[in-house]
Amino acid sequence: MAPTRNAAVIFNQVPTGYPEPGKTTVYDTTRTIDLDNVSLDGGVLLKIIVLSNDPYLRGKMYDARGVSSTLGAPDVYALYASPFHLGEPLSNYGVGRVLRSEDARLRVGDHVTGVLNFEEYAVVGRSSVSGLRKLENKENLSWSAYVGAAGMTGRTAYYAYHEYAKAKKGDNIFVSSGAGAVGSQVIQLAKLDGLKVIGSAGSDDKVAYMKDIGADVAFNYKTTSTEDVLKKEGPLDVYWDNVGGSTLDSALGHMKVNGRLLECGMISAYNTKEPYAFKNIMRIVSFSLSVHGFVELGLADKWEEEFYREYPALIASGKIKYREERSPFSQAGEAILRVQMGDNVAKSVIVVEED
Repeated sequence: MAPTRNAAVIFNQVPTGYPEPGKTTVYDTTRTIDLDNVSLDGGVLLKIIVLSNDPYLRGKMYDARGVSSTLGAPDVYALYASPFHLGEPLSNYGVGRVLRSEDARLRVGDHVTGVLNFEEYAVVGRSSVSGLRKLENKENLSWSAYVGAAGMTGRTAYYAYHEYAKAKKGDNIFVSSGAGAVGSQVIQLAKLDGLKVIGSAGSDDKVAYMKDIGADVAFNYKTTSTEDVLKKEGPLDVYWDNVGGSTLDSALGHMKVNGRLLECGMISAYNTKEPYAFKNIMRIVSFSLSVHGFVELGLADKWEEEFYREYPALIASGKIKYREERSPFSQAGEAILRVQMGDNVAKSVIVVEED
C-alpha cells in the first residue's frame, strides 16, 4: 500500500505567554505512514478518533532541559508533567480504534483509551501498550465522552472528590471554574451528596450552565466580587480549586476550621510571569486547613475500577450531564489557545475522525 497521510500537531516553539497557533503548535500534513508495514513492536496501530484538550497541556510546553521560558527557573510542572519535545507531536488522553495488533488483549476493531499522540494514526509499542484501556462502552456513549466526563476529566473529579473532600450532606463547597470540564463534574458529584454548591465562572452562559447542573449559587467572577459572594454564602467546608491566585486567596479567607482545599489546577498562573502574593495563606495554619494537591494518575490504582463501574452508567442515565466543544484536528492549536484564555464554553475535544 502507498504511504498514507499522517497529519500531526507538532510542538514547534516554547511559548513565553499564551501558546500561539502556527508558532507554538503547527499542524503538519506532510507526514506519512505505511499502515500495512509499519513496525508495531509488540503493540498496536491505532486510528485516532478523538483527543482531549486540557488546561494542563500548557504546563508541558517548556524547555525539555528543565528551564521554563515563562518562569525563568526549573519548571514546577516538571514534577508531574514531562515536557513535550520540540519537533514531535503533542500527546494527551484520547480514544483510538485498533487497526492492527500484536497484543493478545486487543483485537482489530477494539476501541481503547490512553495517552496518545496528536496524529491521525499512532503506533503504541510494547513498552506503552499496557497503558491502554479497552473500552467496552456498554452504555453506548459517544467516544468523545471517554476523553471528558467518562474519561480523564471525569476521573479527576471522581477520584479526588471521593479521596479528599470528606463531604457530608449539608456541607458547603465552592468550585471555581465550575462550568469547566472538571468543575462541572464536581458540582454534580457534590449535589448527589446533598451539599450546598457555590460555583464561579467567567461568562453569563457558563453561569446559566452551572445553575442547570444544580449549583445553588452561581456567579460571574468578572462582574461579581468573589469576596462578596463568599462572605454572604460561606463559610466553606470544601474548596475545589481550578484557578489559584486571588480566587484561592478569597477561599482561604472564608474556610471553616478543619476545611479541605482540593488543588486541581491554577490556570490563572499558567501564562503569567509573576507569582500571586497571597494575603490569607496563614489561614492554613490558624484554621487547621487540609490542602490536597493531586494529579489523576496518582489516585488511579484506588479509584479507577470503581469509576468505570459507576460513572458511565450515571452519564447514560442523565444523572451526570456534560457538554462538549468540538474542534476539528486542523484547528487544534486554536482550540488549545481558547482553553488557555478561558474562551471555551464546554469540555474541549479535538475530533480527528467523526465517531
